[in-house]
Amino acid sequence: MGPQHIGIGHPEVKDVLAIQRNTSAERHSFVIAEGFWATRLALRLEARIEKFFHAPELVHSTEVQACADELERAARDTYRVSEKTMKRMAQREGPDGLLAVVAMPRWSPDSIQLGESSLVVIADGIEKPGNLGTLLRTCDATRVDALVMVNRRTRMSHPKVFNGSKGMTLKVPHLEFAQVADVVEWLKERGFDVYLADTHDSVNYRSVDYSGRTAIVVGNERYGVSNAWYERGLRAVGIPMLGAVDSLNVSVSASVLLYEARARKDRW
Repeated sequence: MGPQHIGIGHPEVKDVLAIQRNTSAERHSFVIAEGFWATRLALRLEARIEKFFHAPELVHSTEVQACADELERAARDTYRVSEKTMKRMAQREGPDGLLAVVAMPRWSPDSIQLGESSLVVIADGIEKPGNLGTLLRTCDATRVDALVMVNRRTRMSHPKVFNGSKGMTLKVPHLEFAQVADVVEWLKERGFDVYLADTHDSVNYRSVDYSGRTAIVVGNERYGVSNAWYERGLRAVGIPMLGAVDSLNVSVSASVLLYEARARKDRW
């Protein structure tokens, strides 16, 4: 039996629109991959393709068609839609006739593979999906072993997180804890040195020894790292601010710190 042809009023299309609009009850479980780069990435990462929507009129290259054929084989369900319906479903310009509903991968605290010199970043109360997406992209670039969220303000499956991370929500291992105490216990049991990203009462980030297992905590865009971390007597590391502003964007700060830690660990 071939793909089912459906229109804009079909329940499956409405489900995609609800995920895109952040109103779906299943918005925590799935992300929408739009276009060639995103759907090809999902295939390359062997993510679970729940549904594939294909608008053949918008496919303009053999490479994209080959991706469509692979998506049809991989997806649990495949649907044919018109060009008009596809453009209504997609948020980006030029969706290439390809759109997939992809299951979010899940990791447990005990499933994270850690080495003697592992690097972990803690996202404490980050609010903006774009910042979380950029942070995930940096995590992949610096070979971070896991991103841990606490005091969550935005969800990992948010469309802006997926787009901002260039799809790294499907690759970078991530965990979520309800309270700082739970994260601290997880880190302590695994022998991590923990550093708080802060410009006040801190040591220069370049003076720190990043050998061994290292965890870097970055905080909320407005309030920084929450007080519960400071109550643990943990060390703060700061990036010198040489101009008029007193801090960097949280994702930029994380990039500087993570690249420094990775450079030290790999002896660049």
